[in-house]
Order: sequence, then structure tokens, then C-alpha cells
Amino acid sequence: MAKYLLRQALGWAVRVFLAINLSYFVATGFLNPASNYAFHRPPLPPEQIQAALRPYNLSTDVPLLTRWWNWLTSIVLHWDWGSSPVGASVNEQISYRVWISAQLMLGATIIAFIVGVALGVYAASRQYRVSDRVIQLISIIGLNTSIVVVSLVVVFVAIAFNRAVGRTVLFVSGSAGVGVTGFWNILADKFQHLLLPSICLVFITFATYALTQRSLLLDNISADYVRLARAKGLTKPQAIRRHALRTSMIPVMVQFAYSLPAVFTGAAITETIFAWNGMGKYLVDTITKNDIHGAVAVAAFASLMTGIGAMLSDVFVVVLDPRVRVS
Repeated sequence: MAKYLLRQALGWAVRVFLAINLSYFVATGFLNPASNYAFHRPPLPPEQIQAALRPYNLSTDVPLLTRWWNWLTSIVLHWDWGSSPVGASVNEQISYRVWISAQLMLGATIIAFIVGVALGVYAASRQYRVSDRVIQLISIIGLNTSIVVVSLVVVFVAIAFNRAVGRTVLFVSGSAGVGVTGFWNILADKFQHLLLPSICLVFITFATYALTQRSLLLDNISADYVRLARAKGLTKPQAIRRHALRTSMIPVMVQFAYSLPAVFTGAAITETIFAWNGMGKYLVDTITKNDIHGAVAVAAFASLMTGIGAMLSDVFVVVLDPRVRVS
């Protein structure tokens, strides 16, 4: 298993390296850092704009291959991912925003996975009953509802609740309060800021896991090995928990592992609505501000998360399926 994971890691390292370099050339072809100076008053001559971009390795007066080589060697030798067209460090932006996104997206993704799998198992074990129909209805609504609609409804309800109680209990913007001190105060403040965006993300995410888990579990409940387990004396819940669930969870766990890239870069709309300066919002900002180095850094991070997700999926399959472990 260790040798297999090592081979996979080396293979993904090559893929990530190629993806990062390809992203650099694509970003360079589509983004124009000089446009950030277009609204300067009085207007700057092209020579002065290129002179301002040259210290950041963004001047088009320098050949593309030379810029690429300087950028690559700076990463390899100094782990410096460059600067934006206005001089902001990409390293500082990424290190700060990854933590912001992790607080929101990682917790919401794990909660959505647990809730989705639990509801899927519950619905499958009570097929065609009222509870099964209700879970399917809620899941379909969550699957087909835009995050914008969900966020606006949640914000409206939170504002109405704050007005009803006469104080701000639920925060609708920002990731943390200003000037909050003390461990318990900081913990409560973080919970108040996390609650609303987490509810929105869980609501639109759990449905995929619930419907997938229900469908797969229904296929396995009627399998021969489950009927054999029940013939040996196991109750239906025991047969589902010990045999059918283990097999049916494999595709769901793989789906969960491959959702890691979206954990950090897929919440641009949510972060914008709730004013969280995370990776999703940073991705949008780098594109709108023609930040080549920032956009490539986000693409590199997403590629790395994809590789980690792929390796985690292999681990999950081995843990859940003994046949793969033996082979």
C-alpha cells in the first residue's frame, strides 16, 4: 500500500507541476496587468506603466519565457509566488485566505457529508415511507436551489431575528468581530459568524450525498451477501450497518475526497455575500484585477488539493473494501 501511494504521489506531483506551468501561460495570455493603471488620472504613458510592472515580473517588455523562468525559479528557490500588479504579496494573501476558507468550508463540508449520509441511510431503510418521501423532497429542493437564493433567505431571517430580540445575535457579514478578547468570547464570536454561511453551504451540499447514498444503499440491501447475513440471524439494521453500508459508502467517500478542491475555491458566491475574504473571493478578485500570479497560485492550490483528494479516495477504498486491500 505504501509503495502504491508513493507512486501515486509522484505521479500527481508531475501532474500538478505541469498544471501550474500551463496555468501560468494561460493566465498570461488572458489577463492584462497593465489595465489596472487604465483609470489613473492623469493617464500614464505605456512606458511608465511597463516600468511600474517590471519589478513585479509582469512587464510585457520582457519576453514571456524570461518572465516564466524568473517566476518558476523564484518559487523553487525561495517559495515566492510573486506579487499582484499593485505590489501585494501573493504568499501573504494565500496564507491568510486559506485559513479563512478552511474555517468555513471544511466544517460545512464535513457536516454536509455526515448529515447527507445519515439521511440517505435513514431514507433507504424506510423506502417509500413518509420519512423517505420527505427526505427526498428536501434533498431535491436543496439540490436545485441557488446558493444566492438560500443566502438571501437566511440573511433576511437572521436580520428579522436580530430585530425581534433587540440585539445582534447572528452576524450576516464578516468572518470575525473586531476587538474581541478572551477565549470564550472569541469562540462565541466565531460561532456567530460561522453559523449563517455554514447553514447555506450545508443545505445546498448535503442533498448530493443523501440522494447518492440512498440510491447505492438500496442497490446493496437486496444483494445476496446481505440476504445471507440476515439468514444467519442478523436483523435488518445490523445487516445494513455491517455489510450493505460499508460497500455502498465507497463511491460516496470517493465523491467526498474529490470535493476537497471545491472546499477552498468553490465558495466564491457565499464568501462574497457574507463578506468572507477567503480563497473563493480571492479567485474572483485575481481575475477581475488581472492578477496573473495570484490566479496561478489559486490554480496551483486547487491542483494540489485535487491530488490530495485523489490519494485520499484510494485510502478510503482500501479501508472500506478488503478485496482491494488483498489485491
